[in-house]
Amino acid sequence: MSLPDEFHEIAKRVNNWGRWGADDERGTLNLITDEVVREAAGCVRTGRRVPLALPLRQDGVQTGMIPGRIDPLHVMVQINQEIFGPGTVACSDDAVTMGLQAATHWDALPHVSHSGRLYNGRPAGTVTAHGGAGFAGIDKAEHIVSRGVLLDVARARGVDRLAGGHAVTPEDLEAAEELAGTRVRAGDIVLVRTGQVRLCLAGDRHGYAHPSPGLSVRTPEWFHARDVAAVANDTLTFEVFPPEIDDLWLPVHALDLVEMGMLQGQNWDLEKLSTACGEEGRYAFLLSAMPEPFAGATGTPVAPVAIL
Repeated sequence: MSLPDEFHEIAKRVNNWGRWGADDERGTLNLITDEVVREAAGCVRTGRRVPLALPLRQDGVQTGMIPGRIDPLHVMVQINQEIFGPGTVACSDDAVTMGLQAATHWDALPHVSHSGRLYNGRPAGTVTAHGGAGFAGIDKAEHIVSRGVLLDVARARGVDRLAGGHAVTPEDLEAAEELAGTRVRAGDIVLVRTGQVRLCLAGDRHGYAHPSPGLSVRTPEWFHARDVAAVANDTLTFEVFPPEIDDLWLPVHALDLVEMGMLQGQNWDLEKLSTACGEEGRYAFLLSAMPEPFAGATGTPVAPVAIL
């Protein structure tokens, strides 16, 4: 089954292939310039730090829907072991096995492909079993620090959590922007709060996964027009699930990652940030969201921090 004409029309309008050169592997992260970061630092007034990551734990957010994407399996490999002989300093060490997109994470640009292509027109076959992503892996997404803007769609609509299946539209984003009292601008990292993570925090993993509010297929054009550097939200699927268009699965992933070259993040806990922004009456902040530089990986865990 081929992708519908509607998808391809949007893809043409948001396409960034060649914008930063034929060899570019960073996509819209190129919009985070030194000047953008200097201005972002000006958002820090109180020094209040808000963590945005879910705990890495074996009973995490994964339901088994995606084969191989397992929650973190944490084991101790040595406990109080005197490795240099009796009476010496003793060490304890751990090891973890997990899916790199298991919890709070960034999707790298080659996380999805469509029509046999990745970002910048590279062949999907550059992702291999042994080397992973040979082009635009998450290790190329360095030093992600910029101005973050919380678009609290749930609060703007007067609810704690959007209904499952609610497609977040550009109109929703603009209503949340009005609530925030700031305009999203080039180089910003946008965090979209739906409130869906409340189900995860309450232990309802299956309710968290499906049905889920999320971004509409109409939103990539809004992000493209604003020159947004990256987008993250508080859901498992990022986009609305089930999809808006029958049998069109993950179109927002394909438009964001493949066509635009824009990183997207999922499973971000935006509840404490929503409270903090509401208390302080401002929704822009310095955001540090450094990816773990796994060479050739198509995603990575991240522990983002908003600094107000």
